[in-house]
Parts: sequence; C-alpha cells; structure tokens
Amino acid sequence: MQLSSKEIDRIIETALAEDIGKGDITTNALIDSGTTAKFSFVSREDIILCGLPVITRIFDKFAITQSGNHKDGDKILAGETLLKITGEGRAILTVERVSLNLLQHMSGIATLTHKYVERVKHTKAKILDTRKTMPGLREIEKYAVGIGGGQNHRMRLDDGVLIKDNHITICGGVKEALKRARKNLPGIKIEIECESLEQVKAALENGADILLLDNMKPALLKEIVALVKGQIPLEASGGINLDNVKQIAETGVDFISIGALTHSAPNADIGLDMS
Repeated sequence: MQLSSKEIDRIIETALAEDIGKGDITTNALIDSGTTAKFSFVSREDIILCGLPVITRIFDKFAITQSGNHKDGDKILAGETLLKITGEGRAILTVERVSLNLLQHMSGIATLTHKYVERVKHTKAKILDTRKTMPGLREIEKYAVGIGGGQNHRMRLDDGVLIKDNHITICGGVKEALKRARKNLPGIKIEIECESLEQVKAALENGADILLLDNMKPALLKEIVALVKGQIPLEASGGINLDNVKQIAETGVDFISIGALTHSAPNADIGLDMS
C-alpha cells in the first residue's frame, strides 16, 4: 500500500504536538539560535528499513536537509548509516525523539514481518497482518508490513466481511450467520471464522467464500486442507509465532494472519549520532 500525504501529516502533527508542547525548553536554553549541526541515523542491528517517507516529511517542515541513498525495504546491516541530516541544532534536537520513535517502530514491524516471510517462502502461504494495530497508526503500521514482504488484511471494518466467533454466537450458529450475511450483503465475499472441523463443514455447506481457521493444530489444518481441496482460500490464525509458522505454512493453507506483526514488534535499534 502507498502512504497518503494527508495521513502522514496527521500522524506527524499529532506526534509533534504531543512531544513538544510549548517548546523544547532544554534545547532552547542550551543551544544558541542559528547553530548548525550535522547528525546521522545509524542502525545498531540488522534491519529492514522502513519509515523514511515519514521522517523526511518532518525534516522538510523544519528546513532540515537530508542526504542518503537508502529507501524503504533496504536491508541494513548493524553499524550502517541510514540517513544524514544537516540543519539548525535546535530544530534537529527538538524533532529527534519523534523521528526516532516513528523510524524505529516502522522498521521494527518491517523487520519482524520479513522474518516471518522468510520462514514460509518455500510454501504458497502468504503472511497477513490484522486490525490489531495502535490506534491512529494503522496506515503506517500496515505500510510497514508491506515493506517487510507481508500483505494487508482489512484496513477497516468496511473493507470486507469477516464473521467472527462472537458474531456466530449471537446469530446462533454458522449456518444462520452466513444466511444473514448473504441476505444483507449480496454479491460480497464472506469470510467466516471456524474453531472446529464441525464449523468448517457447516461453513462449506452454507456457501462461505473464505475460511479463517482459528487456533488449530497443524494436523487439523492438514485435514481441512485435504477436505477443502482448494475450492476456497484458507487462512490460519491464532497462536502463531516464529517457531511454528513454518510448520503451519507447510500444511497447505493459503494465508497466515499474525497480530504480533503490529502489536508486538520490537522497535528497531536505531540511533541518531552527531557527525
């Protein structure tokens, strides 16, 4: 997905207002106005770089010049310089934390996603994100998943039909939930969550278009893959980590959705050093 300029600006303005308040009183007290400084963003670990379009937007707003040949998606080795900046010392130090927060967060998501993608690249399974994102940061987090080689699931609730366990419970079962969805949303593909083989069979009998197989062991996933025979896509989700994702992918499912890509990715270790 592409980042929208409007969304980048919204995130930046919110982050800067939150962090700066009425002004950086420490920097303004210690650094003379007009003092020029040069800094470099340096990675302390191997990462997949992500977030340059966001932080460069910050620097543009503060008349901070930038130089570097890297782009989002590049593999960066520990000790490598990502970007060099030059500008008024006060401006650089004032936006330092927000710039690092966004760059570290987005690069962390891209790096973790890449690890999952590498684990399953010998299979047909595609790695998906979820809606388990930080409020207000969904677009940049899902963008980071894409930079890491993953694919985006629904951006919002209006992006597609996904009948979850609580929907099924309220409706009184898989059959009734699918019946209502078909009646009220004609012509739209319907994905439904299944927690057992019985629910899978009911979903198939009642015209589901995609099955979300929740918290199932590899043996059961293989059984369902054999039952479905490629008629509709299968998505595995729940309890998936770097240790078991390879085994799950090898069952033959089409997609693997992982909330941890966005809600649990550790920040990439990136520093801002004076040049």
